[in-house]
Amino acid sequence: MAIEHTLTSEEALAGLDVDQLKQLVGLVEYDEANDPFPVTGWDAVVWVVGNAAQAAHYYQSVYGMELVAYSGPETGNRDHAAYVLRSGGVRFVLKGAVAPDSPLVAHHAAHGDGVVDIALEVPDVDRCISHAREQGATVLEEPRDVTDEHGTVRVGAIATYGDTRHTLVDRSRYDGPYLPGYVERRSGFDRLNHRGAAGAPKRIFQALDHVVGNVELGRMDTWVDFYHRVMGFTNMAEFIGDDIATDYSALMSKVVASGNHRVKFPLNEPAAGKKKSQIDEYLEFYGGPGAQHLALATNDILAAVDVLRAEGVEFLVTPDSYYTDPELRARIGEVRVPIEELQARGILVDRDEDGYLLQIFTKPIGDRPTVFFELIERHGSLGFGKGNFKALFEAIEREQERRGNF
Repeated sequence: MAIEHTLTSEEALAGLDVDQLKQLVGLVEYDEANDPFPVTGWDAVVWVVGNAAQAAHYYQSVYGMELVAYSGPETGNRDHAAYVLRSGGVRFVLKGAVAPDSPLVAHHAAHGDGVVDIALEVPDVDRCISHAREQGATVLEEPRDVTDEHGTVRVGAIATYGDTRHTLVDRSRYDGPYLPGYVERRSGFDRLNHRGAAGAPKRIFQALDHVVGNVELGRMDTWVDFYHRVMGFTNMAEFIGDDIATDYSALMSKVVASGNHRVKFPLNEPAAGKKKSQIDEYLEFYGGPGAQHLALATNDILAAVDVLRAEGVEFLVTPDSYYTDPELRARIGEVRVPIEELQARGILVDRDEDGYLLQIFTKPIGDRPTVFFELIERHGSLGFGKGNFKALFEAIEREQERRGNF
């Protein structure tokens, strides 16, 4: 595949290349010719939040993202305000209701802050929508052109689990800051002055690795089949039974991915356990299925954790016993930094036949115990930290118990 088809427009703009993406997110070789639903990569993660102006400042000041575009009353959008932020190849769109009767009001009342749209960049919107319809998907928006002085974007949308959607975007004829209806917007926030030029990395994270979806009991295989049939995704991994359980709670998970592994969706459902699982807690407080966490790929997880912790981000606590376990030490072997450096930050490490990865998870980012972030640094591994599941879930259970939801 030609490099211009391998990189999304946002990745090209960020100066990322194919070799960097292979390391960051496990990109693999792929021929789209026989793919009925070819996906280039992520386009945007669209959030509904209670206060988009404040959320935009939070993601700039804490997560180091850059404000690049805006839509709101000043641009003729009387329904809501939307701020577009970027970090490397990652684009977040934060939407907050302005009009009291905006549909976003009801969405936020039902779910709190969360992801409403996992938008994907595709080379042919019409081809993808046509195939999706043939396979029984719900088409939310027919393919259409939207145009302004920067060119034309073709978009369409299909429904997925819960109130989540996938907007499909072809930007090949567009050079604007985001979409028609948005204007370029820069912030007066000075990130370097805020952190100090000497200690601030250029970016805290460079790419989006995967987005995890939580669905109801008995529905995981239905949605796995959806991504197979409708979007031509393939299975990457499956975690069931003792792989993904503690003494008290359990879940089941399967991972589907686009042909080039750029877009990866682990899908979780609860399983029977002695107490309420993290998936049950999410479904209760989110009000149904939705995106549970986003994995942000970084090339320096130690620096990322140091910066975020200094900004007040709270991570799940890993007990010291995790790092002194001789079985773990033997399994992970040598990694790029001494294990003591990982222990000091609570970073988990896992190894498989392809290499290893480093990862850490934040606590929930909002008032509801729903959405959180993962930071991940890959070194050859294409996995998801299977060896860390037990330690991770026990850490989550400790937080559930503190909230009275266990």
